[in-house]
Amino acid sequence: MEACILIVEDEEKLARFVELELLHEGYRVDKAADGRSALDMALEKDYDLILLDIMLPELSGMEVLRRLQKSKDTPVILLTARDAVMDKVSGLDAGAVDYITKPFAIEELLARIRVALKRYGHGQVTAGPSGATGAKDPAPAESHEEGVLRWKDLELNIPRHSVTYGGHSIDLTNREFEMLRILLENMDIVLSRDTLLEKVCGYEYLGETNVIDVYVRYLRSKIDEVFDVHMIQTVRGVGYVIKSN
Repeated sequence: MEACILIVEDEEKLARFVELELLHEGYRVDKAADGRSALDMALEKDYDLILLDIMLPELSGMEVLRRLQKSKDTPVILLTARDAVMDKVSGLDAGAVDYITKPFAIEELLARIRVALKRYGHGQVTAGPSGATGAKDPAPAESHEEGVLRWKDLELNIPRHSVTYGGHSIDLTNREFEMLRILLENMDIVLSRDTLLEKVCGYEYLGETNVIDVYVRYLRSKIDEVFDVHMIQTVRGVGYVIKSN
């Protein structure tokens, strides 16, 4: 049975255009024109994917996403006219699996849908090569005992999903935690933005690499600036690295 997709878009012509394209591709399609109706439909029915506009009447797309995430893990691709990185990061942190900025080419939207369905709806995508720069194999973390990674007074506990510095708890989002974990596991190896994007957001993620810069800035504001350290270093023109000394 083909995947069933919910289109949440208040621009009638755009919603109809996307609907026809999806039907042509063999998908089953439902539509909603406001946030409240969309939330009711998404909670009542198990969709394989939701295309969710951010700017909606009744409830915003972000509010729909937040409420939906409390009870379901339906993959969501955000449709937005906003081109600000912060809006995209907020959507990803709230649980969206991808975003696309309007106006968009239908071919790109279809590609993102195929990736999301393959990764989240119809089996997992196998991760590709690490793409690390400057070494053939990943270097071991400075300390990796029972899922614990350490750098100076910083401790990242994978099983507990916690981060502390000198015993002080650091509150990180899921993607910030993943970013820090990946950098710690590849200590002394410079990782490109493309590599970090692949590892943090998914192997076939089609978003922009400047999202990585935003996550690094968040980590620096929560760790470097608070504890007066220089943990994540920028290698100009290449990427980022945490050095063991």
